Amino acid sequence: MKLKITRTSWLIIIIGFFIIILAGLGVIRSQQVEEQNELNQKLAVAQSKLQLIQLDQISQHQAELEQQLSETDSESESARVILSQPMGSIIINDLLFDVAEANNVEVTEIKSSGMVEQKIEEVPCLALSLVAKVEGEVTDLVGFISQLNEDLTTGVVESLEISIPETMERKPSANIKVVVYTYQGS
Repeated sequence: MKLKITRTSWLIIIIGFFIIILAGLGVIRSQQVEEQNELNQKLAVAQSKLQLIQLDQISQHQAELEQQLSETDSESESARVILSQPMGSIIINDLLFDVAEANNVEVTEIKSSGMVEQKIEEVPCLALSLVAKVEGEVTDLVGFISQLNEDLTTGVVESLEISIPETMERKPSANIKVVVYTYQGS
């Protein structure tokens, strides 16, 4: 038995075949659109995370730069203080070295916090505070301190600490705080 297919039957089969192909293509396109939407959402999330990471890195870098700036400012201020020491401190330093030489001791360190305003019995003054470390024999250190206290007409040895090492490898030393006052006129 032969089956004879008419033109109408062929036409219906071809149309049905195209409908099946179009339905399949529609399903595939729908899946592609869903996948593209999902990828777009993931991309948007990734971009927002990237912006947050970049902002965090920028703010962290900014904090580091601000810290460096602060350190540089403080170093600059320290240098300014050292460079702007008044002539009085240079004279006091000269006096320290002269008295040290006269008493056979060696000045190994001098530090100054600079001039500060201070009142002595309601009289406005500028006070220059120096901290010095000297080394030498104990009798020479005592002579140095005594002469220094005598030679500082407007100053005083405010504190003193003498260290005598137990071994002979190191010399005895003294840490001295000297304050010199200058009248601050109106």
